[in-house]
Amino acid sequence: MSATRHTRVLTGITTSGTPHLGNYVGAVRPAIAASRAPATESFYFLADLHSLIKTQDPAMTQRSTLEIAATWLAAGLEPDRVWFYRQSDIPEITELTWFLTCVAGKGILNRAHAYKAAVDRNRADGEDDDAGVSAGLFMYPVLMAADILIFNADRVPVGRDQIQHIEMARDFGQRFNHVYGRDWFTLPEAVIDEQVATLPGLDGRKMSKSYGNTIPLFVPRDELRRLVFSMVTDSRAPGEPKDTAGSAVFQLYQAFASKEETAAFAQAYADGIGWGEAKQRLFDRVDAEIAPLRERYNALMARPGDIEDILRDGARRLRERYATPLLAELRHAVGLRDLSQGVHGDAAGPSADAVHALPVFKQYREDAGFSFKLVDGDVLLLQGVHFDAPREAGQLIARLRRGDATLSAGADGAVLLDGQVIGTLAGTSGLDVLQDALARLREAEAAA
Repeated sequence: MSATRHTRVLTGITTSGTPHLGNYVGAVRPAIAASRAPATESFYFLADLHSLIKTQDPAMTQRSTLEIAATWLAAGLEPDRVWFYRQSDIPEITELTWFLTCVAGKGILNRAHAYKAAVDRNRADGEDDDAGVSAGLFMYPVLMAADILIFNADRVPVGRDQIQHIEMARDFGQRFNHVYGRDWFTLPEAVIDEQVATLPGLDGRKMSKSYGNTIPLFVPRDELRRLVFSMVTDSRAPGEPKDTAGSAVFQLYQAFASKEETAAFAQAYADGIGWGEAKQRLFDRVDAEIAPLRERYNALMARPGDIEDILRDGARRLRERYATPLLAELRHAVGLRDLSQGVHGDAAGPSADAVHALPVFKQYREDAGFSFKLVDGDVLLLQGVHFDAPREAGQLIARLRRGDATLSAGADGAVLLDGQVIGTLAGTSGLDVLQDALARLREAEAAA
């Protein structure tokens, strides 16, 4: 891995169930393509601790972890180019979860979608609000925040239903930063791909394990053909024109075909192709892409020890590089320190010196909206303008950290970024002092 601070993108994969075609098209295939983007450091982890919230079936948890790891590797994920690891192999994640728990507001957790949905169901059934609700379900957002913050991920691709969890991670990270006086954590941004494909299942509804309508990704070829031919269609006979809109067969074909192949298939619909021939074309197209992956998958599944070695090696290197050093600093920051060094307040030990050696960005909320400031020790260098949303302030801070834009001085101490006012210089600090502080911060982060 390069020592240069690239954009960090983190993706979690819950180990529950067997991967199906919808998982492949909607998540696996685009994520693997994204992992090859330049100037990107990609993190992919098997969220086996999260899966325990949903099931307490040990054999299922183990089997699903093996199947999902084999799926990502068979589909082309390269563990020597990305970080690929199992969540439970990095104990620092669970330690960080406790640190974050101690600053997380219970009121925020009360508003988590999954917990609120469970409470609403209980109320509808006349039960106690928390009947059947485990502490694991309630604390799920804190564990997810630890997954993200421990590696200071910049971007987290999620569905719209997960945006709230990213906002919570930002809140917990910002609270910790504020309490312990330093930007320990990068505040992550949710990445929503509006073009993510949602595949129809055998019955025409969204392909989902909860509907029982999935096509498992790596079933044997004959079983794949049987499942494709069992897909629901209308009663139009061969020779009758057929609509592509709403056709599960067409939508599934389109997810695997080129634009030219899709256009030809649409023309075949207009010309009255029979459903049997349409399904055969669909099967041929899907199998052409999946067959080589299936061969790799079966070979991997036959060697589970190789997968175990890959995951353990990924976790070992990741702990050495990021997790263990960070948790050592965080333990010192919160006061879990070596008693033999004596007690000297905030200045105790070399790590405390590092806390005050670098400038710090601080974000906060006020009546006019959201803002930020940059301080160097006790000196305020830059007071930011107001923003309507915390994300806007976070994006601006990220640009200042990266140094990918031009700063200039305006009237009355205004600071401009690419010609736009972003804040004002404080006191007698000049633009050169601000730029020097930003340069020191970037150098330290690049070396981290």
